Amino acid sequence: MKKMNRRYNINNLEELHAMVASLKAEHKQKGELLLKDTRVYFHQFTLGGLIKKYASSSALLKIDDKLNISSSLMSMVLPFIMNTTLFKGSGFLTKTLVGLASNKVGKSLDAEHISAIFNSVKSWFTGSKKKKEKEPQYVDYGIPPDSETY
Repeated sequence: MKKMNRRYNINNLEELHAMVASLKAEHKQKGELLLKDTRVYFHQFTLGGLIKKYASSSALLKIDDKLNISSSLMSMVLPFIMNTTLFKGSGFLTKTLVGLASNKVGKSLDAEHISAIFNSVKSWFTGSKKKKEKEPQYVDYGIPPDSETY
């Protein structure tokens, strides 16, 4: 690390005290900035940061376009879910037909459809968090703009 040599033109004690105070303030400000930057850097490597980076919808869509993971996974999982939940007491023939139909539906689903379904289900439980900000309204006090009291 390169050491900086600063030269100050200090002529009396008051200037010295003022310079010491300004250097202490600068030191404190740089320390807080360094701490903030360090927190941001380490936040990238926490579990939440990694999930935000790699499990976001855009990252999943990029991976899914290449490998088509979501449709192959849904073609295996969807028949299992349908037969174990909705058609639990059904016979062999019904379960086979449901398995074939849900297999075809699962192959047609891609990451965009799955993320849209997930977002719509999530919106049922979370509600809207977006609040409309009220714009400050102009208040007219009856003083004309070219008045001397304006």
